[in-house]
Amino acid sequence: MTQKEKADRFQALHQSKDVLLFPNPWDGGSARLLENLGYRALATSSAACAATLGRRDGKITRDEALAHCRQIVQATNLPVAADLENGFAVEPTTVAETIRLAAAAGLVGGSIEDSTGDKDKPQYELSLATDRIAAAVSAARALPFHFTLTARAENFFQGNRDLDDTIKRLVAYEQA
Repeated sequence: MTQKEKADRFQALHQSKDVLLFPNPWDGGSARLLENLGYRALATSSAACAATLGRRDGKITRDEALAHCRQIVQATNLPVAADLENGFAVEPTTVAETIRLAAAAGLVGGSIEDSTGDKDKPQYELSLATDRIAAAVSAARALPFHFTLTARAENFFQGNRDLDDTIKRLVAYEQA
């Protein structure tokens, strides 16, 4: 199956009225196992990738994450999306490059979060966070297939319990 066919299938799964459940394989073997169990799509996990390298979540490089994704993509015929953390960059142009590299690794989707990795300032300011998502959207739209991009507001994960801010971020990301 081509990457475009996988992307079309992934998009159709998102548009279906059925529940979409896609688990996180840790490696190529677990990807095959999950495919054989009947799952219709997979998503990588940055925590799983880090664990395979003996590290904590958030402590992997973009190259390591994409190599992990590539192994999973090559092991299965299912569409695979990725946890692309914060795009492995602050700058919007580098986040866009992460999307292009993710597609080159065979992925058909990915998520970009607004977490900084800095405990003193755990989320990007809204304007920068939105610029980063807009750059990712632009990169995804330039691809020759539909790359499903998910923008993640990490408010609650980062201890920011402000629901209004969470909604404001999600609306801004959707408009990007």
